Amino acid sequence: MPSHVIDMILTRNNFGTEEMRSVWSDENRLQKHLDVEAALALAEGELGLIPAASAEAIAASAQGGSINMEEVAAEAAVLKHSFMSTLKALQRLCGEEHGEWVHYGATTQDIVDTGMMLQLKEAHQIIVRDARGVARELARLAREYRLTPMAGRSHGMQGLPTTFGFKIAVVLDEFVRHLDRLGEAESRVFTGVLGGGVGTYASFGPQGPEVERLTLDKLGLQTANICWHSSRDRSAEYAGLLGLISGTLAKLGNELYNLMRTEIDEVEEPFTAGKIGSSTMPHKRNPAALEGMVSLTKPVRYNVALVQESMIVEHERDAMSWRGEWIAMPESCIYVAAQLALAKNILSGLIVKPDHMLANLNKLGGLLLSERVMFVLGKSMGKQTAHELVYEHCMRSVEENIPFRDILMADSRVQAVMSQEQLEDLLDPTTYLGSAGETVDRVLAAAERSGWLTEEGSDAS
Repeated sequence: MPSHVIDMILTRNNFGTEEMRSVWSDENRLQKHLDVEAALALAEGELGLIPAASAEAIAASAQGGSINMEEVAAEAAVLKHSFMSTLKALQRLCGEEHGEWVHYGATTQDIVDTGMMLQLKEAHQIIVRDARGVARELARLAREYRLTPMAGRSHGMQGLPTTFGFKIAVVLDEFVRHLDRLGEAESRVFTGVLGGGVGTYASFGPQGPEVERLTLDKLGLQTANICWHSSRDRSAEYAGLLGLISGTLAKLGNELYNLMRTEIDEVEEPFTAGKIGSSTMPHKRNPAALEGMVSLTKPVRYNVALVQESMIVEHERDAMSWRGEWIAMPESCIYVAAQLALAKNILSGLIVKPDHMLANLNKLGGLLLSERVMFVLGKSMGKQTAHELVYEHCMRSVEENIPFRDILMADSRVQAVMSQEQLEDLLDPTTYLGSAGETVDRVLAAAERSGWLTEEGSDAS
């Protein structure tokens, strides 16, 4: 009976995707452990450590569908060991003769760690694929709204004009860096381990390193320089990457959430017929998808800390630190998969409202261009003097509710520098966008060069 939001029928699709849940399912975890046992047996058979016939029998029997997990779980509760009942089940499938050679020379952590890396590598393919999909949507929006003016805000207040494309390009550039990090991590993270009891290969004899290399080659994993039972930095690195991606998605979601506020109303998440915003207020069109996307970052962030805690290991290995990864890695992958799916859907159907953006730009009656006026005046009277003059008029405009342009043109010092027509031009927010368009172009060009915007492949080569 499910007792976690990830698996509950009524909540699971809010917290994850079916595809990613499948990667971290009981069935897939068991199969990955059996895949490691099969590869180990085949490698040992090739090297003559175990009979070739037994190696083939073990590999042929290592099928999770042939094992009753309920029975295995019940036996594990009696044995007080997380893996021994799985080994016993595999031994029974192999038969008395061949079963004697199952798990020859390995220790439980070898199999579980390597199995987790197989699951993580599978999850990685989904994360990279969906992150690329999000990057493509960000690129499309940045390109489409490259010069769509809107208010740039700092400290929650309108500051200067920017463009919606520029705002989106900031996130796109960040996402490309995340994809670069994911690609660069592959050569470090997806590494198996088969070192035996304390990592010295003693149980395998002199062929130990070759047993490990050959086994991991069969599994498509890399071989470490030394046993990493007590070195959990690979898991911590990947958990950290998930935290970074999740953080960017939360920032994006929170920004769009705020821009969707009734009083701002510059964007809206996709709305479909029949979507309910409130059980009591029929008019509500709530940012439900955005809220869901942002909410998942908190558990991902705390899971980063949990996996980092697992780096503190007693001696050559222990179960106190190790098991934290069993909790955090599946959860984080599942939550981030949900965030990526939500982000792609939100961005692909995002309702952008340029007219509302322009209206908000003009809401302050020219005050948004105070910097521009200051710099023009500063050419004749000095920047600091101009700042004091403009500041004084800005404060008066706000406090006395007098149009900024009227106060400026009533000042003889301003009249000496510019005409009414020149001032009107200066106060047009659509003409004070700096290098926003060119910067968006630069980000888009870099994203294209990275290779991550293409449909296929999982690297940027």
